[in-house]
Amino acid sequence: MRLTVVGCAGSYPGPDSPASCYLLEAEGPDDAPGAAAGATRTWRILLDLGNGSLGALHHHADPLAIDAVFVSHLHPDHCLDLCGYYVLRKYHPQGAQPRIPVWGPDGTADRLARAYDLPLDPGMNEEFDFSDYALEQPPIVVGPFSVLPFEVFHPVTAYALRVTADDRVLTYSGDTAPCLGLDHAAEGADLFLAEAAFREVDTNPPGVHLTGTDAGRIATRASVGRLVLTHVPAWFDTADARAEAVTAYDGPTDIAVAGATYEV
Repeated sequence: MRLTVVGCAGSYPGPDSPASCYLLEAEGPDDAPGAAAGATRTWRILLDLGNGSLGALHHHADPLAIDAVFVSHLHPDHCLDLCGYYVLRKYHPQGAQPRIPVWGPDGTADRLARAYDLPLDPGMNEEFDFSDYALEQPPIVVGPFSVLPFEVFHPVTAYALRVTADDRVLTYSGDTAPCLGLDHAAEGADLFLAEAAFREVDTNPPGVHLTGTDAGRIATRASVGRLVLTHVPAWFDTADARAEAVTAYDGPTDIAVAGATYEV
């Protein structure tokens, strides 16, 4: 699968990047009516659609060509551009678009309706096919992708997302403090996309975010193939996050930048 970093700024859009949004693409069977036997196409899913990211998405894919959206949690820097996406799909000059699956924590549909000042019924349910993650959630299959959510530790209900395609695994931490759920989600991943919003040198509130060192330790425990650090707020130097991570993890370690791509 191919990862494109659409947005990676932590907590709010930064000067060089929108907030969190990650595009995954992989080839899979074409299930469209009338498709030739054995035909394939490129499938596309988004992990988060934080504020500022919908506009940047246009540089990397047609927003109407997205097959599903997976929301890690309901803070604005991870979900708020679904409001703009609702407008795009509802009022596009080609006509109202088919409903698209949107997976997220319990209450995602109501959260987005309130954000756009819509009545909860119908809210955005005519544009999006909302589903909530659940305990003992089976893998969610979208074309060649299999997505498994793992509940993690954040001030609101939040999930790490383990995505498999063609026997390759990408794990996205979402926002989380160190926890067993994140360790399980990252186990053996070929690429671990891990937030690093905090620094070890600071006095940090508990139960909110990872430091670069935390991300490195988890990457080592989970034996991941590559670590990509993301969600660093604009008030910090991203080099600090990497410097911390490499003290705890000796594999390939990058800082996510908007527009970067990875073949997983």
